[in-house]
Amino acid sequence: MKLSLILATVDRSADVGRFIRSLIAQTDRNFELLVVDQNTDGRLLPYTKEGREGGLELHHLRLSPPSLSGARNLGITKSTGELIGFPDDDCWYDPDTVAQILHAFSAKPELQGIVACWEEQMRGQEIKPQTGSLSLEAWRNFRGGDASSISLFFRRELFNQLGGFDERFGVGQWYGAAEETDFILRALASRAQLDHCPTARVHHLFSSSVHSTLPHHCLNARRRSRGTGGIYGKHDLPSWVILRGFFAPIYHAILRPEALRLGFSISLGRIEGYLRWKFREQ
Repeated sequence: MKLSLILATVDRSADVGRFIRSLIAQTDRNFELLVVDQNTDGRLLPYTKEGREGGLELHHLRLSPPSLSGARNLGITKSTGELIGFPDDDCWYDPDTVAQILHAFSAKPELQGIVACWEEQMRGQEIKPQTGSLSLEAWRNFRGGDASSISLFFRRELFNQLGGFDERFGVGQWYGAAEETDFILRALASRAQLDHCPTARVHHLFSSSVHSTLPHHCLNARRRSRGTGGIYGKHDLPSWVILRGFFAPIYHAILRPEALRLGFSISLGRIEGYLRWKFREQ
């Protein structure tokens, strides 16, 4: 069984090198790496060279204009593994991460996907490993837990059945996030079994620009939240879930003026995404 890792990247370089070095250190080499490069320059060439010299099966693809979901779909069409994963350009693996993923699928042939343990490296932020199977009801109620795209691994046959990521969602699109949530909901609705795999660890280091301002944070939050609003409409989620999503960000930030502005941006983005989906996409 072979794992295809599809790395969509733009604007970063050193972080990509860190991820590639974590792959060189893997105890199980039964994988390939497809780097979908959305930069207009050659900043990644030293790192792809390092990967190949380190013995990796590495394919360097190009895509323009940038689209996270589009890059992942391109990678799916070019990949050769029975299993597919989607690392970000700012994450890295433990030395046995690939081995743990391959073991999890081999041990349960009925599994269509797994959610690895996502470990955020921010000080004071800890994500506890989750166990068990994912529930459609819990995910439709937005109570399904954390499943960032960097922690998702699926069998190829699930993409053959459902198609790839919906390219209307994701970074670079008007619905600026939630492409992985959309796919999980589609997979669970098809009765695919998705399990947590706490022994497979994926590390991530959140960082924000020192030059980033509050208005910039608010604009990014609004764009990403449109994806969540689009999910509300696309999957016909319960009304109470939608209303909670509209007002909870403001409620939780009501006593903090700066956080209130950010909370309002999140709420506004969700409302925009929901209304646009209901009145334009449908």
